[in-house]
Amino acid sequence: MNEDRSESEPSSSETPDFDDWESPETLLMDHPIRERMFDVALQLREPTPVADIANRVDCDTETARDYLDWFATIGLVVEHSGRPVRYELNPSYLRWRRIDHIRNTYTEDELKAELREIHTNLQTYRERFETMDPKTVSLVNVADENELETVWEALSEWKTLQRRAELIDAARRDDLPTSGVSRIDA
Repeated sequence: MNEDRSESEPSSSETPDFDDWESPETLLMDHPIRERMFDVALQLREPTPVADIANRVDCDTETARDYLDWFATIGLVVEHSGRPVRYELNPSYLRWRRIDHIRNTYTEDELKAELREIHTNLQTYRERFETMDPKTVSLVNVADENELETVWEALSEWKTLQRRAELIDAARRDDLPTSGVSRIDA
C-alpha cells in the first residue's frame, strides 16, 4: 500500500460534499439541443405536451416541435393529436433498435446456438413449475417463506429468457427492416 497520499485526496473517513456536485439538469444543459431532446424523448413514458418537453430541454417550443416531428417520422415517439399536441416514447422503436443491434452483432449461426441454449433453459423452467408460462405461476402456491426470493428470481429469469428468445428470433427471421423506418407500430 502506498502511504504517500496527496493532500488533495480525501481520506476514507471524509464524506463527499454532495452539495458541491452539479445537478443532473445542469449537466444535461451542457449538451447540444439535439442530444437533450433525444434524452428527454427516451423518458416520455406518457403523452407530454410540447411546451413541457421544451421546458425540460430548455429550448423554445418551435425548436422542440421540429425535433419531435422528426422523432415521430423516424418512429422514436408517437404523436397524440389534439390541443395541446402531446408526444410519448414509442416502445416499439426501442424493440426495433435492440433487434437491429442483435442482427448486426451476431451471425446467424450464433443466433441459432443462443436460441438452442435459451430453449433448453426455458424447458427446464417449464418442467420445474409444470406450466408453459411464468405468468401462471403463483408465488403463494409454489414457495414457502424461506424460498420466496429464490422462486421470484427464477420466475424473473424465465421471463427474461422468453423476451430474449423473442428478440433473437425476430433478429434471425429479419422481422423488421434495418433502415428507412418511417413508423414502427407493435
